[in-house]
Amino acid sequence: MEENDFVSIWLEESGNPAIEELTRLNLDVAAKAAKTLADKGLSENDLAVSLDINPDEIKRWLTGRHSFSVNMIKEISGILADYSASFTVPPHQ
Repeated sequence: MEENDFVSIWLEESGNPAIEELTRLNLDVAAKAAKTLADKGLSENDLAVSLDINPDEIKRWLTGRHSFSVNMIKEISGILADYSASFTVPPHQ
């Protein structure tokens, strides 16, 4: 950061509410996703397939090393709602 970069200085001192909100939303939805996957006996790969994205992105997101856009979070939330409402994994035989 340059010494006279007032925007960077302001962000460092006061934060950015939009970024903080997106971070909170990512963490909340990631926690809900992990719980739903565990409750339904699904894997990170199952969620990735449902979303048609790379499974590594899901893994990084669930561990807090990656964030998604608001649109992707909405899509993930929709998939989780579908899982919660209707998807049940049969017991292993």
